[in-house]
Amino acid sequence: MRMARVLVLMGGTSREREVSLRTGAAVAAALRAMGHEVVEMDAGENFLKHLADLSEEVDVAFLALHGRGGEDGTVQGALELAGIPYTGSGVLASAVAMSKVMTKTIFRAEGIPVAADVVISRRDLREQGLERLSGGVARDLGFPCIVKPDREGSTVGVKVAHNLDELAGGLEEAFFLDELVLVEEFLQGREFTVGILGSEELVLPVLEVRSSGGIYDYRCKYTPGLTEYLVPAPLEEEAARRLQDTALRAHRSLRCEGVSRIDFIMEEETGRVCCLEVNTLPGMTELSLIPKAAAAAGIDFNSVIKMILDSAALKMA
Repeated sequence: MRMARVLVLMGGTSREREVSLRTGAAVAAALRAMGHEVVEMDAGENFLKHLADLSEEVDVAFLALHGRGGEDGTVQGALELAGIPYTGSGVLASAVAMSKVMTKTIFRAEGIPVAADVVISRRDLREQGLERLSGGVARDLGFPCIVKPDREGSTVGVKVAHNLDELAGGLEEAFFLDELVLVEEFLQGREFTVGILGSEELVLPVLEVRSSGGIYDYRCKYTPGLTEYLVPAPLEEEAARRLQDTALRAHRSLRCEGVSRIDFIMEEETGRVCCLEVNTLPGMTELSLIPKAAAAAGIDFNSVIKMILDSAALKMA
C-alpha cells in the first residue's frame, strides 16, 4: 500500500482492553516505521462520534481490538457505514467467529473436527435451575469438562470442572459474562495454533504452545516466562500439513479475511485433533503467536503488519 493516513483502533471496552492497547501500540510503531501517518484512537466512549469526525481524514483503519465491541462485527459495521476500509474480517465472519457455538455449528457442517459439547442458554438456567443443569451436563460429558462463555476471548471466564461443585461454579461465572454457555469434553493433550496471513492466505508454520499451568489461560498468555512456544512445532511433516490444511479450511468456512489464528488440541491418548476456535483479530504483542510463527517463516514483524494492512478493504462494497 502507498503511504497512507492509518487509523489504529485499539483499547475499547472489552475485558481484553489492556491487551488491545499493547497490540495497538506495537502496530502503530510498525506503521510509523514504514512511513505511514498514524492516528491512534481508543475505541471507547464516544467512539462513533470521533469516527464520524475522522471519516474524511483517514485512508484506512487498522483494527487492533480484541473481544466484544471490536472483534465481533460491531466496529466492522460502523466502518462499513463510514466508508473506511479496514483490516481483518468483515461483519459476518467477525460475528460468527466470536461465537464459539456458531463457529462449531459451521465446523460440523464442513466436516472440521470439534470436541463434544453441551450448549446451555440463560433460559435453560431459569427453567431448570443450576443443580439440574449441572447434573445433566455431567451425565452427557462426564468429568473433567470445560466451561466457556460463548462470546469471550483470551480464555476469559473459562473454567475446568472436575466435579459437580466446580461445574456449578463455572456455569455461574460464565452466565455472569454471557447469555449462552458452551460446556465441552476436556481434551488432555498438546495445543497448537496456525496463522493465516494476508490476501494470499499464507499459511504459517504450526506453533505448539506448552503452558506451565496445564491450560493456556489468560495468565499464561500474557505473563512472560509461563509458556513455551515451539515453532515450527515438533511434528511429523504429514501431521503438520494436516493441521495447516484444516486451519485454511476453517478460515475459509467462516469467510475470514486478512488475518486469522486457528487453535487446535491433539488428544494425548488417541492422537485425535479437534479445532477449538478461530481468532479473527489475533494479538500483536511481544508474546503474540502470529508474529512468532511468521518469524519462523522468515517474515519480520513490520512485514506482518504490512501484509495485514495491504489486505484492508470495504467488505460490503
